[in-house]
Order: sequence, then C-alpha cells, then structure tokens
Amino acid sequence: MIREKILSAYEDLSEKYNEMIDYKPHNAYYDRPNTLSLFPEKLEGLKVLDAACGPGKYAEILISKGARVTGFDFSPKMIALAQKRNNNQSDFFVHDLTRPLEMFADGVFDIVLCALALEYVEDWSATIREFNRVLLPGGALVISITHPFFDYNFFNSDKYFEVEPVKCTWKGFGMPVEVNSYRRSLTDCIAPLNDNGFYIDKLLEPRPVSAMKKVDPRHFEELNQFPSFLCLRACKK
Repeated sequence: MIREKILSAYEDLSEKYNEMIDYKPHNAYYDRPNTLSLFPEKLEGLKVLDAACGPGKYAEILISKGARVTGFDFSPKMIALAQKRNNNQSDFFVHDLTRPLEMFADGVFDIVLCALALEYVEDWSATIREFNRVLLPGGALVISITHPFFDYNFFNSDKYFEVEPVKCTWKGFGMPVEVNSYRRSLTDCIAPLNDNGFYIDKLLEPRPVSAMKKVDPRHFEELNQFPSFLCLRACKK
C-alpha cells in the first residue's frame, strides 16, 4: 500500500519537481555538490547506474563529464522527463528499486548512484545485494539519504531503533503532496552495506555550498548547524 502512495506522490510531483530541480536549494546547493564529491574526478567512459534517477538531473551532469549512464525510476512520468532532459542519450526505463535488477548481468557497472531514494525502501538488504551484484570488482556505490538523526527529530519519533513508516506533506513543489517514506536508525543505514558485500570508504555529513547563502539564507544557516542529509561511498569488497 505504501509503495502505491509513494508512486502516486511522485507522479503528482514530477512536472514541478523537474522544473525546479536545477535550482531548488536543497538539491542544487546541498545534495548534489556533496554527493558528486564522492565520484572520481575523471568519469570518461565509466558506466554508471543511476538508481531512482528521477527527472535525470544527475544523469545530465554525469553524461556531460563523459560517463555512460543507465537510469531507472519507479515513476513513468519521471522517466519520460529524464529521457527528454537527456535527449535520449542514455537508456532510461521504469523499474521499482525494491525489485531485482534481472535485466543486468553480474559486474556491469563501475558506479551505482542512489540519491535520496532509499528512504522509500523498507528493507534495504535485497536492494543493496543487487547493487553489489551489478558492480564490477572494486566498484563503488554512492548514496545520499536523509540523515537518520534529522528524521528522528523531524518526525518526533519515540522508536529510534525501529524501521518506522512515516509521512509528511511537501509544500515546496506547488500543490501540497503527502509523501510516505521510512525512517531508520544509523545502524540500519550502515549494517545493510557491511552485511551485503560493501565496506564504507567515505561518510559525509554535508554542509551546503556557499552559493546557498544568497538564495536561501535560513536553510544555509540551519544546515551549517545540523545536517539534514548523509552522503556516503561504499566500495565492493
């Protein structure tokens, strides 16, 4: 039931989300620069799987740097927008992050990217195992998620150690949209990686880049005091 609600929300958000993705402060000046800092400096020829690619903004950036990107998303509308944004330069297709990546053989990609999407998966284990399987030896998984401490406070939880279904109303993309997700402990963010073939190479509690101060001074100050997101790079063992 929650999967259907998540899909419905992103189908409703898709057009406005795509319209704002280039400049919305939390995306443009917080998530993307920090997540992209975990990629190699040289991307020419590297094969990247953009898991839960949304409207294809990350793919656009990675393609511009020479990467060969394949992307998928749960939302058909997001996939249509990703294809349009990237002028059909890459393969984008509809697929649920919770389902096996049966379309790919073992050891296909150099990097798997999953930005701000694992919050919508209740049990990460199968998803992380699939990410590991499709990576080449020595390949890397780059993810960004909502910081578990931020979520615990934001949702006024009293069940820190549980994987807990939560929901809130997003008002920053035009009409209000109820978005369902899952909050979890820091342990439940780290253990699925360590238990399914990865070691954590770098963990980043990000700060916004300086450009955010001009466009969103309130959040710039808040994010320099306490993080909303967590970015990390995990390498295949």
